[in-house]
Amino acid sequence: MKCFFSCCTSLSYWAYARCVSRGAARLVTPLSLPVVGEFKCADGRRCLPMDQVCDGKPHCPDHSDESDCWKPSKSCQHRCDDNKRCLPKSFLCDGERDCQDGSDESNCGRNPMDCPDGSDEKDCLTHRGPSPPAAPLRCRLGSKLCRDGRECVLHSHVCDGEADCVDGSDEEDCSSQCKGGFQCAHGSRCIPLDQVCDGQYQCQDRSDELDCPVLMEGCQHGCDNNTRCIPQSFLCDGEKDCADGSDEGTCAVQQCGIAQFRCSSGQCVSDGLRCDGYADCRDRSDEVACSRPPRCKADLRCPNSHECLQKEWLCDGEKDCEDGSDEKDCTFAAEKCRAFQWQCGDSSQCVPLTWRCDGRKDCQNGVDEDKCGAPKCPTLTFQCGSRECLDPALVCNSITNCADGSDEGPGCLQQNCSSPAAPRCDHRCVTTPHGARCYCSPGFRLHTSGMSCVDEDECNQGDAVCMHRCLNTPGSYVCRCHPGFLLEPDKRTCKPKDEAMLLASVQSELLVVGLHSAQIKLLSWASRPVFSLDYHWQKQRVYWLSPDHQSVRWAHLSDPNIKGTLVKGLRSDFLAVDWVGMNLYWVDGLLAQIVAVPLVDYLVRPQNYTVVLDEDLQQPSSLVLLPHRGLMVWSEIGSSPQIEQAGMDGSKRKVLVNKSLSWPASLTFDLLGDRLYWVDEKLRCIGSASLDGDNLKILQLDETPSPFSVAVFNDRVYWSDTKRRTIRSADKSTGKDQKVLLKRPGQPFGLKLMHPLSQPALISPCDKTRCSHICLLGPGSGAHQGPTAVCRCPLGLFLSKSRVTCSPPSESAFLLLLSQTSITQVTSLQNGVSLKKLPAIHRVVSIPAVSRASALDADIHERSVYLADGGHGSLELLKLSASKTKQALTPAGNILTLKKDDEVTALAVDWVTSNVYWTSLNLPDLHLTSIDGAYTTALLEGSLKGCTSIAVHPPSGRLCYSAVGMSQKTASQVDCAYMDGRKRVVLWKKSNIPTSLVFDKDGKRIFWADLAEGVVGSMGVDGTGYRAYQTGPGFLMLFTRVDNMLLWVTSDQGELWVSDGLQPRQLWFQIRSSLLSLKAYSRSSQTGSNSCSVQNGGCAQLCLAHPDGRTCRCGWDFRISDVTSCVSVPPCEPGQESCGGRATLVFFSGGIKAWVGVDEAIAAVPGVQKNLTSCDSTHCSGQGRCSGVDLACQCNHGYSGEFCQVEEGGSHVPAVIATLCALTGLVAAAVGYKKR
Repeated sequence: MKCFFSCCTSLSYWAYARCVSRGAARLVTPLSLPVVGEFKCADGRRCLPMDQVCDGKPHCPDHSDESDCWKPSKSCQHRCDDNKRCLPKSFLCDGERDCQDGSDESNCGRNPMDCPDGSDEKDCLTHRGPSPPAAPLRCRLGSKLCRDGRECVLHSHVCDGEADCVDGSDEEDCSSQCKGGFQCAHGSRCIPLDQVCDGQYQCQDRSDELDCPVLMEGCQHGCDNNTRCIPQSFLCDGEKDCADGSDEGTCAVQQCGIAQFRCSSGQCVSDGLRCDGYADCRDRSDEVACSRPPRCKADLRCPNSHECLQKEWLCDGEKDCEDGSDEKDCTFAAEKCRAFQWQCGDSSQCVPLTWRCDGRKDCQNGVDEDKCGAPKCPTLTFQCGSRECLDPALVCNSITNCADGSDEGPGCLQQNCSSPAAPRCDHRCVTTPHGARCYCSPGFRLHTSGMSCVDEDECNQGDAVCMHRCLNTPGSYVCRCHPGFLLEPDKRTCKPKDEAMLLASVQSELLVVGLHSAQIKLLSWASRPVFSLDYHWQKQRVYWLSPDHQSVRWAHLSDPNIKGTLVKGLRSDFLAVDWVGMNLYWVDGLLAQIVAVPLVDYLVRPQNYTVVLDEDLQQPSSLVLLPHRGLMVWSEIGSSPQIEQAGMDGSKRKVLVNKSLSWPASLTFDLLGDRLYWVDEKLRCIGSASLDGDNLKILQLDETPSPFSVAVFNDRVYWSDTKRRTIRSADKSTGKDQKVLLKRPGQPFGLKLMHPLSQPALISPCDKTRCSHICLLGPGSGAHQGPTAVCRCPLGLFLSKSRVTCSPPSESAFLLLLSQTSITQVTSLQNGVSLKKLPAIHRVVSIPAVSRASALDADIHERSVYLADGGHGSLELLKLSASKTKQALTPAGNILTLKKDDEVTALAVDWVTSNVYWTSLNLPDLHLTSIDGAYTTALLEGSLKGCTSIAVHPPSGRLCYSAVGMSQKTASQVDCAYMDGRKRVVLWKKSNIPTSLVFDKDGKRIFWADLAEGVVGSMGVDGTGYRAYQTGPGFLMLFTRVDNMLLWVTSDQGELWVSDGLQPRQLWFQIRSSLLSLKAYSRSSQTGSNSCSVQNGGCAQLCLAHPDGRTCRCGWDFRISDVTSCVSVPPCEPGQESCGGRATLVFFSGGIKAWVGVDEAIAAVPGVQKNLTSCDSTHCSGQGRCSGVDLACQCNHGYSGEFCQVEEGGSHVPAVIATLCALTGLVAAAVGYKKR
């Protein structure tokens, strides 16, 4: 906001102050003549006389003439110092200057006149009699006596450019320039330097205490006239951080540590690098005065020094020999530029695409800046037609300054800024050959109106004006640094208070290099290359993958003799340290897994490894952790190269980058810039993107022929190149300003930037969890962006219901694996993981007298196995022997046999009553048969076409079943009901092929497998809380559940997997044979009771439990005579067939009940055709009607009894039976016609 004085300039002091307080950083009076004595309203539409401003009545529509009006108070009678100070009346004219501008002591006459004409002060006698001798005037502390001895002035007013003594002596003998002192900004006063920024004001304008650094922790050295303070680490670090150079002025010789060599320049390098043939000192002094010749071939040796070369260093554009002999007589073949490069005209030089037309000539022939369009001049300059930018003062000055003369012309005299038609410019009017034009001051740009100036937001310009943070101000901007950094004298760049160190593996050496001091420390070495490393700043430890021992080893940064081994026997190419959750992660490319272990001081055994992620990983290569967000990012180098992200617990997985990639082999994260970086070995580039995968940038440099690893800190990107055998750095945004940090004979591999700000101290959410084994960080959700915490378990252990404690599977749990001819019992789930064959503790039992087994269930307390034989279409009962040494199955009876071409498709055992629920191919009903096969009834008739699985939970009295849609009109679904068939509801309709239903222990949740989707679904029996668990690669075939463990079989290699539903899957063992069914049981899986537990619930034949009790049912050929009893159905007349006994009471959803018969009954009575009958004819003997919810019979006249079976006047049983059969035949005929 700025003040525009197009119609008013003679503002009152307070109106002016109000304008300035509203944000006018600069106030420029236009060249055009204003209207004097008026006030312009804030809306710019009206001007008022000055006497109407602050008169208590608003005259502007926006009331701006009455805003910020000052009203004197008792303690505030006089304002001064640009409205920054207010004094009481007692301070006025008291002989002491309290306002810097002196306004409190102005107009203070010694003899105030009471008469307007001053006559009361004329012809006055000042003394009567002789005058007493005047006592010498004594000045108080801080004041100086004027030369005439008549008054005192403050020392701060001496030599301030204004005469305060009447005789002017306070401004005498004042030098215009200070010599060795500090000159106040106002006037010509000088003060000693030690009084600057001492907390006391010596200058009247207080300039000696302006821009003083605030002393803080880490502030050790003040410089630049005490306007800057730097920490101890900045002193003598080889970089000039103070403009006066005092931080590098008095540097003593640097003392090197034990086992270090001090270079002539003061740099320190390890003794092991002395006289090794390769210069490590910047001044090459470590290769001077060596007693032995270098160990290299003559053609790879500098001719005049003790330095060796590598073939890759010859003609690489960098002078490795002091005499430059390695860069002589070089010939370069023309090289084709890569995808993200631009060729410099006809030359062989290639530059990144982003360097084209960036305002800086990077090609040797400068063609990268050709044909880039006219350069845009700053808003405060004049652009010539020939593209030059001129100071406006050089335009229309009768001197040609533009190459094309466009700065002069007739227009300079015709329409200039003095003409009446000149624009009323906000800042400045400039006469140009094209007429008068408005120009703005620096930091502003011209508004579209062509006259007013608006602030230019430099912070939103393309090039980063500030290294860290930019704060826009009116007409300018201010750079700020992140905590832990100090702003450099250029007011743009930021420098960390502590030196950052580069941790690098060069072949088999582990080196620590100081980025400023260039100190090189040899931390450790091995006999084979080290490809990956990381560090933990708080622990002061470095971790690396040792290919010698196939292990993760560590060493202390300060004392490499303090070392240890964390993990042994692993094959990995990349590791990463979680410094918040205190875990170590690594990528197992062979098993395609991401694994984690706690960061402890002892060796972690393989059984304590925790698999974080192993689903759909092809060739994971690199891994970087973001513990402050609970995220991890990794790269895939398989057939579909991509960069993915997930929580550090494996959750919320997504793809970040899947384009412009070929072989992303290394990842790192810029914590300050919130940006992801990687190197691509095949594209030979450095890539970067924001954490959401956007704003992708690719830098293809000539200096990245074979990049291996990358690191980022502050404004620099660092990378290792195995072909050039160098570690380099460059500006992370442009790739320019390149520097060689390290050049060694070995190939450089892993890189990490070590600095406390790269691993900031955070409160770990794991501190509040009491995980029994390992705590992993996870991503936050919603407004909570910080990490969360979850407990996880090592291989072979599973989370308990508390989700805190890990425990092995129940010792009593076991599996039954069904093949066509045998049952395999795996008697313990504690026999290891990732087995190539069946666990050692297992038994294979042959199935006797079975043609083709297809399904099974078991009653573990009775040691009974219910087996469906698809070859014979039967349901068999087998007994498992109690012998522990020799297990065998013996036949215990045939439960039922179906008609030809039919077989049982699903079965479930009610282990309370030993009854079995089943369905078949040709009977779309749910049937219930007693263990001896004597009684069978039907439930939910016609609703189970395509049934694939049945599950029962006797203690709760519930059952569920799954059915696959046999046509487009019928959907696949999971249904649940009471075990007596009532209260049927559709639970889930979004599965494609649901099967393998299993209840949880409490019967409140049902689980199933969707074979088409590869998902284990689950839901509460009340229809709430759907969950899905992805089983991962491989075609899901079979599923079961026991003791909170999910177990399933995939068809890839016949593998059996296990999970607790919260953690990634674990491969348990491989199966060599084809399986038909998978069941799991434990000691607690068949416990509990219901209303049928005691004496079959009092039912004569079949007892069916439900949540509220039980229901008694009768088998076919029987009917209910009372609530619990059954009676046989009377025989029919000759030539008629009975079906009444096979009718049953079925309860449909919605509470609708009806008596219906069974179509196509089982073949217990071969060749018998069963027909439908009505409730009236069956339940009420054809002599009454069914009524009410309980279907009580209302008998016709002349009949009585519960079922209208008693004839009051005699017996008509034969007639009743004949009628019943006739009605049954009619109903059957109608049904048959409808089917046709």
